[in-house]
Amino acid sequence: MEDSPTVRTMNLLIRPEQTRDHAAIAQVTRAAFAGNPYSQQTEAFIIEALRAAGALALSLVADHDGQVVSHVAFSHVDVSDGSGGWYGLGPISVFPPCQRSGIGSALIERGLADLRARQAAGCVLLGEPAYYGRFGFRQARSLRLEGVPPEYFLVLPLAGEEPSGAVAYHPGFSATA
Repeated sequence: MEDSPTVRTMNLLIRPEQTRDHAAIAQVTRAAFAGNPYSQQTEAFIIEALRAAGALALSLVADHDGQVVSHVAFSHVDVSDGSGGWYGLGPISVFPPCQRSGIGSALIERGLADLRARQAAGCVLLGEPAYYGRFGFRQARSLRLEGVPPEYFLVLPLAGEEPSGAVAYHPGFSATA
């Protein structure tokens, strides 16, 4: 994972994750997804599997007074047409008492800015169109993710056009423990 500079925003410190953050990231992630009817409660396992495989291309935390209150992960994805430079956003989590405060948005904006600085081709995610549309994500036109309703598979081209084909996330997204 490449280092990106530390940025202060919204009275938070947004910075790349550090080893000392791993347990807090897992705790925030579990708390954020607890009770979510669309979650299989594997998000913390996914992050750990990506980390263990060296597949976290970008992992940022929001730190409030020395406490991790939010986390976002970005990892490379493969596109069947061979297009390179594409990333997947997620999981993203915000500690429940801090939700709806703009922290998640700040992390996403920072992560996307970092991807642009790396000259990434684009970013995909599985999520709610109404929420992620504010960042420029839209329903994929020519990309697909097998087994996912197309209205929830979203794309944000950062350089050039949307490629065509199937997207494959890192095998760490299958982690269940």
